[in-house]
Amino acid sequence: MDQRISLITLGVRDMDRATAFYDAMGWARAPGPDGVIAYDLLGQTLGLFGLDDLAKDIGLPVEELGHGALTLAHNLDSRDAVDALVARAETAGARILKAPQEVFWGGYHAYFADPEGHVWEIAHNPFSPLRASDGAFRWQGYGSD
Repeated sequence: MDQRISLITLGVRDMDRATAFYDAMGWARAPGPDGVIAYDLLGQTLGLFGLDDLAKDIGLPVEELGHGALTLAHNLDSRDAVDALVARAETAGARILKAPQEVFWGGYHAYFADPEGHVWEIAHNPFSPLRASDGAFRWQGYGSD
């Protein structure tokens, strides 16, 4: 197995509400089949799929899908960018779980839940600079491109 994630699929109860949220965040949809909404990311895709359909596809009752402790993270190049994105998310319908603030490890972050309850961390990590050419993230950061 290659060390990468190709597609992150979020099971959602209300496709219209979830789609409206990610559209309001400024994300552009990729063409796809009916019943699936896809947003191409940098090297990956985020998919929205009806929760009942996801359970059926996996072969489990919806009750067995569970609620794993998972966060999706989006890193930015400054504290101001974190503040701006969290404000945009709130306007788009997110519930702010933790307002932007300094973190014990020297960064700056916030948490919000999208309208379906999926938790996002929005962070600036000065120790992991993003790649200047495209904003790509990696744990130890990028030096000069």
